[in-house]
Amino acid sequence: MIIDGKQAAADLRVALANEVKALKESKGITPSLTVVLVGEDPASQVYVRNKAKQTMEVGMISNEIKMPADTSQTALLSQLALLNNDASIHGILVQLPLPKHIDESVVISAINPEKDVDGFHAMNSGRLLNGEAGALVPCTPQGCIILAKQHLGDDLSGQHAVVIGRSNIVGKPVALLLLQENCTVTIAHSRTKNLPEVCQQADILVAAVGRANFVQASWVKKGATVIDVGINRIEADSSEGKGSAKAKLVGDVDFDAVSEVCGAITPVPGGVGPMTIACLLKNTLEAAKLYG
Repeated sequence: MIIDGKQAAADLRVALANEVKALKESKGITPSLTVVLVGEDPASQVYVRNKAKQTMEVGMISNEIKMPADTSQTALLSQLALLNNDASIHGILVQLPLPKHIDESVVISAINPEKDVDGFHAMNSGRLLNGEAGALVPCTPQGCIILAKQHLGDDLSGQHAVVIGRSNIVGKPVALLLLQENCTVTIAHSRTKNLPEVCQQADILVAAVGRANFVQASWVKKGATVIDVGINRIEADSSEGKGSAKAKLVGDVDFDAVSEVCGAITPVPGGVGPMTIACLLKNTLEAAKLYG
């Protein structure tokens, strides 16, 4: 079974649009998201346009602040201070990566955690770790859980989940979310001994290592649910030798081979990716409800 992330994201946006409408009618609050883009990275510009489009589609207010690539860290922090103090703005997102002269950790720490819809602030990380209410959780890990439930149902209790990757953006938070779902969780990484054998134990396998086609079919237990977070650009051979090779996107999992073994798998593209923006909108709504 292929888990359709595009459809899951579309379904979530419909549900969010209904909640946004209800919040407007009951409390007069329209959730508002501001995205700050520093520089002119082409991929970042595409992401920001998609975020703005989907934000407005669900009835939220979308704001965008563009700053030149040579913007100083001090100037960016001053802009964030203004946004933090603007009560009409419920969510703030600084598009990453930032230019090299700006310290991303300092910028993330400067965002009001109640408006940190990326879920990267240390306070939100701590709330997630402690299982506290009010945590704004990183978007991609949220999407992973939603997609796992698409196949396995809402109750993930007792499932053995193996997460390959220990980043603060995906690996660690998705492991914590799986623990909250009463899974038994193993975090594997580049230093894990006998990695294929560890992966073979997984009922749910989450691959978030950033290495193209890394996970092989022999690593996957028959019937397992595979969530592929990787987005890797590789060269594709041009058909019939005409023209130059073009790049294509693949995940961290050898999709064709693993599909023959697993019970369900997310494709790349069209799997976890669409869920990330949908969960960003979900966080913006949550911030408006909790702190607006």
